[in-house]
Amino acid sequence: MKKILIISDTHSHIDNTILKYVKETDEVWHAGDIGNIKILTEIEKFSKIKSVYGNIDDHVIRSVSPETNSFFCEKIKVSMIHIAGNPPYFNKKTKKIIETEKPNILVCGHSHILKVKYDKENKVLLINPGAAGRHGFHKKRTMVRFEINGNEIENMEVIELGNRSKSSNSI
Repeated sequence: MKKILIISDTHSHIDNTILKYVKETDEVWHAGDIGNIKILTEIEKFSKIKSVYGNIDDHVIRSVSPETNSFFCEKIKVSMIHIAGNPPYFNKKTKKIIETEKPNILVCGHSHILKVKYDKENKVLLINPGAAGRHGFHKKRTMVRFEINGNEIENMEVIELGNRSKSSNSI
């Protein structure tokens, strides 16, 4: 069994609240717009991390995070991309990932809109954790966590981190 935390759109922001949840996981999946390499470095102190770069990420982040990332977690195939589009009408890159990789879970970010939806047409569970950072139009900062036990996804929940504009214990 693996405990997973999915985050996206940190835009160079990480705080002790986020890290509290990171410390409780086996893996963190970051769906892009990381913002600063220090975010990945801080997460790696406490958990394994898999990531993709987003449209705001510089060459340093792009040198350690690919545009797309497909992997197995337990018996579940996962694919990640920052900008996926809206199911079932994904963008061309995402459609190609779905066709070639055939993931059970598709993780994306970019929109800052929390969405967990099973796409029947493409037979994939889309997870967009919303935005954990403070930059953007979202009102609430969110993440998603769950467990993977073999080929089962269990105990999925949304974590609300508070208002985007609220001052915090930034690191």
